[in-house]
Amino acid sequence: MLDEVLVSVFRAPHSFTGEDVVEIACHGSLYIQQEALRWLTDEGCRPARAGEFTQRAFLNGKMDLTQAEAVADLIAAETKAEKDLALSQLRGSVSNELNRLRERLLHFTSLVELELDFADHEELEFADRSELMHLADEIEQKLHSLLTSFRTGNAIRNGIPVAIIGAPNVGKSTLLNALLGEQRAIVSDIQGTTRDTIEDRLVLDGILFRLIDTAGIRDTDDTLENMGIARSRQAAQNAQIVISLVEYGQPSTQMPFSSEQTIIKVYNKADLLQPNERMNIKDGLCISAKNGETDSLKCRLAQVAQESMQTSSVMLSNVRHYDAISRAHDAICRVQQGLQEGISGEFLSMDLQDCLAALGEITGQITSQEVLNNIFSKFCIGK
Repeated sequence: MLDEVLVSVFRAPHSFTGEDVVEIACHGSLYIQQEALRWLTDEGCRPARAGEFTQRAFLNGKMDLTQAEAVADLIAAETKAEKDLALSQLRGSVSNELNRLRERLLHFTSLVELELDFADHEELEFADRSELMHLADEIEQKLHSLLTSFRTGNAIRNGIPVAIIGAPNVGKSTLLNALLGEQRAIVSDIQGTTRDTIEDRLVLDGILFRLIDTAGIRDTDDTLENMGIARSRQAAQNAQIVISLVEYGQPSTQMPFSSEQTIIKVYNKADLLQPNERMNIKDGLCISAKNGETDSLKCRLAQVAQESMQTSSVMLSNVRHYDAISRAHDAICRVQQGLQEGISGEFLSMDLQDCLAALGEITGQITSQEVLNNIFSKFCIGK
């Protein structure tokens, strides 16, 4: 006798994989676990491959490919926002949206194909071109919305990039340390102390942020400092949120920003200001990084993130999905152009098929074994 255990039997199709499954719950002794595995192996069992249980669930129709990938995302989730996004996709938010688009598109593709079968009768037109144009416009807007959502979804998954920019000695490194609650960056009164970007992670209200401290932006002849300033500008352009840090009475750093970025103007060193000076600040937040007075900034960061997450009910966070949606979007744009130019149904059919194939790749309706192996190889062992 090795142990007293609890054995649970799940009959197909009511298990996770859709197959007959047996679970053995033993005591936590490492010796007992190793011996039980050895006994099972001697009886012909083998260890599961990485992601094999979820792959079997996909192959047995218990979930589609987006839901299977969401299982891995759920396991890897480190914040509430990541968990919520993965759980939404696991429940079918992405696949349901794509299936609705695909079904409508498949209907019209069938009608266009039917026209080709009766090519000898040119007067026959099964697919109404005006209705098809309306559908193509609707699908293009949906796909464009999904592509736009990837910026937010990817940021939730990997952290929303937040660049802290400003002139030298305005307190950027002090602010980074205050937000993190630790001495992450060197603080000095000497201009040009920060020569490169410094990055760290911060979780606010269950949302992951990637804080990027940058070199002070100024005109200088120092070659190394100029390299750091160039990186600062690049980090600011790539950030989703930019904290423009300034001192009261001093101009803010002027840089070209895109309309998709959120700029938060922050006046630092509030501990040096008079009460009337603090009252005069209307166009930004007033903080003291030195004294750790950053609550208003933290609240603003969380608010901006929450607002961006609410812009779309369905969000992409997977690069594979983004690539396939991009190809589907290109194909539907070709359909729109073809309809405007009045091209033949044969060419329309080719573009419609390309769009359908790209959408089918995401959910797994059209996929290759190589793609499946690549996806499930990234899972943890056993799941």
